[in-house]
Amino acid sequence: MSIDFLISVLNDMKTAAKVNRDKASNIVLEHPKLLIHLVDLTFDIDNKLSIKAAWVLEWICTHHGVTHIYPYINVFVKNISTLHFDSAIRPCAKICEHLAAAYTSKKENETQSVLTQEHIDLIIETGFDWLITDQKIAVRAYIMNTLYLFGLQKEWVHAELKHLISTKIIHESKGCKARGKYILKMIERYKI
Repeated sequence: MSIDFLISVLNDMKTAAKVNRDKASNIVLEHPKLLIHLVDLTFDIDNKLSIKAAWVLEWICTHHGVTHIYPYINVFVKNISTLHFDSAIRPCAKICEHLAAAYTSKKENETQSVLTQEHIDLIIETGFDWLITDQKIAVRAYIMNTLYLFGLQKEWVHAELKHLISTKIIHESKGCKARGKYILKMIERYKI
């Protein structure tokens, strides 16, 4: 299967409706060689099709397992900071949250051997960049949770996250304020 086939699949998606993302992700999973093209299209950052590619990539990671991103983890982590379409950042922020949750799980899993400290540092750096720039509530919510989880390993992350929530995020929308307060409570609970 070629990239042209994948492009036609993505072009057939009119909206981000669950049925559309599910259908496209099933096609990609039936033809695993398309996954590399999906990742490449996600990071073709000036192409509006990157948005649909990111939707499908996130759907695959959410509903079929974050393990699907492992062969492309270097590409994913090194390029998430380049995204600029809001609708592509949100699904990638959710994938970051999945990676953080798996990595910090008490149950041993493959993510713990796949994600390197360099990967984690790049996700953390991008996460803080997303928090200090103008992003949608969903991006902020996913990334606050991601940073909280990685902060369980890297103590300085909690200190920075706490400061950012207390000085900036707590003064934003109701959704950001609510998630920020929740994360602050989690940080305090972790210290006990």
